[in-house]
Amino acid sequence: MITLTTAQNALKTVYLDAISAQLNTQIDPIFNTIKQTSSDIYGKNIVKLVPYGLNGGIGTGSEDGALPESAETKYVNFTTTLKNLFGTIEITDKAIRASENDEGAFVNLLTAEMDSLLESSKFNLARMFYGDGTGSLGTISSISSTDNSFVVDNTASLMEGMVLDFYNDGVLDPAMKGVTITQINRASNTVYVSAKSTNFTSTNATKYKFYIQGSKDCELTGLGAIFGSSTTLYGINRADYASLMPYLYTQKTSGNDTETFDEVFIQTMLDDIEIRSGYQPNIIACPSEVYYKIITFIANYSKNLDSTNFEGGITSVAFSGVPVIRNKFCQKNTLLMLNTEMFNLYQLCDWEWLTNNDGSILRQKEGFPTFSATLVKYADLICNRPNAQGLITVSLSS
Repeated sequence: MITLTTAQNALKTVYLDAISAQLNTQIDPIFNTIKQTSSDIYGKNIVKLVPYGLNGGIGTGSEDGALPESAETKYVNFTTTLKNLFGTIEITDKAIRASENDEGAFVNLLTAEMDSLLESSKFNLARMFYGDGTGSLGTISSISSTDNSFVVDNTASLMEGMVLDFYNDGVLDPAMKGVTITQINRASNTVYVSAKSTNFTSTNATKYKFYIQGSKDCELTGLGAIFGSSTTLYGINRADYASLMPYLYTQKTSGNDTETFDEVFIQTMLDDIEIRSGYQPNIIACPSEVYYKIITFIANYSKNLDSTNFEGGITSVAFSGVPVIRNKFCQKNTLLMLNTEMFNLYQLCDWEWLTNNDGSILRQKEGFPTFSATLVKYADLICNRPNAQGLITVSLSS
């Protein structure tokens, strides 16, 4: 007979390992390569001691001359807070009772819930990896006066069913807390939501920002934070450690220094990053339009396209041995040149079920005939060598 205890045991012993394995290895081809570690965690913070520059106590001299003066390697502490990653499933009492004498129906019920949780978790973790940690999901350009719709710059980070919070000038709009995306017209970048407030008008479009429910400023410190315009990164001032900061470059498209976006340009960027950091990028990520351009000019001089296989069955073309990944979360007209060996996902623990005081993981929602279970992980990303990473803005018309 199926009971709450049966359900809890299944979630703990059958589903947890499978979920953890998929969330650790099947998020994104790049994210999947990042090492996970529990080191350098102090309380709620991650503090990573990072060396920069070379040891200066090196030199040559005469046979009986003075030895080189010591000049030890310099270090700086990168600091960030462990982020709280949650995923919740919900099962109704009616559904449990309906399947209490049918193990097959019960397994189907749990499997459907877990598949849905996995799909949502994979999407959002991949989105966070390319985000800046603020959780902002896009820029609103206009708001409809006739229905609950608005137009955004890009819908790649949005899916139907997402529950959102809207902020007006940085203040949560109570009438738009926990609204749901009901429909997305990707051809026109139009998003429809379940409700909107009287303040949510085109006049205020530029004032509004929207986030996953409860997630504002609480997401993973992703690639967007590394390449962003904030004055600080991992608790240090960028200006004080310029040699540690990432490589940012915009292709020149006018004047005597005009550059053509071709294989020579890409190789030059890879070389520049290696020269300034000592590390060559081992992967390139870009949006579709840039990816297709790269395939075109590689095909022009190569009879057979080099390819690289990633875990999960994903295959990519390679440029000079460096895999090129097409990713919908990349900014338009950009190349991300990354050395993934310089990243770590620091975690307090692997994925676990949030437990009640009595050790149970299913809890009844007060006042409702439903039971929920929450998957949790406390972690954040740190790049130990931001200067080994590059963001290149390109012009495809060149």
